[in-house]
Amino acid sequence: MSRPLGLPVVRSSAFAFDNSHDYSEVLGGRKSGYSYSRIDNPTAVAFAAAVAALEAPGCDDVGAEPFGSGMAAISATLLGHLEAGDEVIAPAGCYGGTWSLLTRWLPRWGIHPVLIDITDAAAVRAAVTPRTRMIYAETIANPTLTVPDLPTLAQIAHQAGGRLVVDSTFATPVICRPLEHGADLVLHSATKFFGGHADATGGVAIGRSEHLGPVREARIDLGGCLAPDEAFLLHRGLQTLALRVARQCATAAVLADKLAGHPTVARVRYPGLPSHPQHGTARALFHDGLFGSLITVDVHGGRTGAMAFCDALRTVAIATSLGSVHSKVSHAASTTHRQLDDTALAAAGISPGQVRLSVGVEDPEELLADLRQAFDAGS
Repeated sequence: MSRPLGLPVVRSSAFAFDNSHDYSEVLGGRKSGYSYSRIDNPTAVAFAAAVAALEAPGCDDVGAEPFGSGMAAISATLLGHLEAGDEVIAPAGCYGGTWSLLTRWLPRWGIHPVLIDITDAAAVRAAVTPRTRMIYAETIANPTLTVPDLPTLAQIAHQAGGRLVVDSTFATPVICRPLEHGADLVLHSATKFFGGHADATGGVAIGRSEHLGPVREARIDLGGCLAPDEAFLLHRGLQTLALRVARQCATAAVLADKLAGHPTVARVRYPGLPSHPQHGTARALFHDGLFGSLITVDVHGGRTGAMAFCDALRTVAIATSLGSVHSKVSHAASTTHRQLDDTALAAAGISPGQVRLSVGVEDPEELLADLRQAFDAGS
């Protein structure tokens, strides 16, 4: 007996049955099987199961739902668990796409977002009302890299009769597993670290069946399914996830330490630095002394200075996304958080000169030399 080492790709949108009864049973969820790839596809299901095993090792009651993108996973989770009249407490400094969903789309359906500093437990408690149904957080915030106290947020959410949902894209289960700290659902943009090579797009939601059920229903009805070829690439990326993340984190720690104090740099934000406001929280929550591979740098000279720095880079690419083997840089206010006006940017802690650096697997000395010459060019 032999088996393939690579995950088989099932490129079929529909599946045939021997009889109408089985077709009805599978489509109705009363019998296991596959009927239509918008509902389930074997390759996508295998990818999701692998992520669930990473987020909750040894927990048979934790599953996962695969999506076509991270935003599809976030949208289905919020719409699956919230309805008109509900409130969701979320970070003022969250990812721009999430911020847009919270402030532009959810209010159209009568769902009210309460955007605050999610790292301030007193402020979170004060924001809770009888209509609070969810607290939404990011393990490592995009792009400010703040780190919330997940156990405290879970306690507040559960005392209010709500749920804690955590976008853990920046951390991955290699660094932190939010379910172990009280989260009810964990979300990832699989496009980032899981794929790891900037060649596939996807998302995933992980949790126990009672919390995952509404997310699955929203995924099926809203159509945010994951294609089998994308699922194959994302699943393949999981096999080197721990190796890549460890290398990226180690390099990021070196770069963050070296960049602090450069005359062109107003501020370096990295959870591994003792100067980071939630460094202690990060040490308590994160595994193996890993603090992520994202560094945020506030450059003197505002927007002009930040863009000049980005333009001077040679090894680091100006590009969308993060978490891949390639180092990338983006000016936050004009790219990832372009949806926010100046007032919202200030509330989120995003300065005009803020630059997000995603560290890849290149030689650390080569990256450091590139960053230094770019900073020197703008000084």
